[in-house]
Amino acid sequence: MSKPELFVEPDPELPLALLDQKEAGKKILLITNSDYHYTDKMMQHSFNRFLPNDMGWRDLFDIVIVSARKPEFFQMSHPMHEVVTEEGLMRPCFKARTGGLYSGGSAQMVENSLDIHGDEILYVGDHIYTDVSQSKVHLRWRTALICRELEEEYSALIRSRGRRASLIELINQKEVVGDLFNQLRLALQRRTRERPAQTLAATSMDDQELTESMQKLLIVMQRLDEKIAPMLEADGELFNKRWGYLSRAGLWDKSHLMRQIEKYADIYTSRVSNFLHYTPFMYFRSQEQTLAHDAYSQHDSQLDDGDAYSQHNSQLSGKIIDN
Repeated sequence: MSKPELFVEPDPELPLALLDQKEAGKKILLITNSDYHYTDKMMQHSFNRFLPNDMGWRDLFDIVIVSARKPEFFQMSHPMHEVVTEEGLMRPCFKARTGGLYSGGSAQMVENSLDIHGDEILYVGDHIYTDVSQSKVHLRWRTALICRELEEEYSALIRSRGRRASLIELINQKEVVGDLFNQLRLALQRRTRERPAQTLAATSMDDQELTESMQKLLIVMQRLDEKIAPMLEADGELFNKRWGYLSRAGLWDKSHLMRQIEKYADIYTSRVSNFLHYTPFMYFRSQEQTLAHDAYSQHDSQLDDGDAYSQHNSQLSGKIIDN
């Protein structure tokens, strides 16, 4: 608190993004677990110098709640006190009013005080487990998750496009070779059972030709594996050398964190000031939701069996958020 400039990285656009929302008729609340003295010091440092017309950070927020005790704030009903002096003296109260500063309380009190509920509220938080998921599960509030690491991950993904394209090409090659190998293996299996050995890849081969072809394909797959393995291991190192990407597990799958974000966050971004790039009246719509069979149905008229077999289609899920 004595030297906030050593620990806080102010975002000049953050107060302006909130000011746009406020002037558009939205009610802006600050709900923090920090006490009043710490909150006041940090907000003065981060907000006041960027606000116009001698506004202070308190002028930006309709209601300020400190010592909120999240996540209990969303689940339980705690007493609420109004902070009435700069020294932090408080008195009990049961309903918040515009312009007030309060300590404790609950999310239910917020809904009652503003006479709004559920999807009329957008809760913006930076922790998927302690606030975003809780406000969604217990109150059905709309939710926005702030994840600063997204900026670095997005940059890393752009830098790794060439490497990932080469890796995907090798994996697709291995799938085609593997499919041929499996067809020969099936033909050999059928012959051992004295059944017709006809498959797409094995038409008139005798047993020796089948065996030799399978051995050659195995060698090709082993050589592809020798190229793929180190590339898979290196994938994501541009973001984090030890853990790889934040939002991905392996090449195709989403990480557990990403699945939690998709489940509980209606929208997510790297910082609140990103909303400044849109009007405060923006209606965010979800992306088209794709299913596993969509990729084949969209492309089967243009691809042969081998190509269609190796197609992959992944799309990050979005959701809807309104005013």
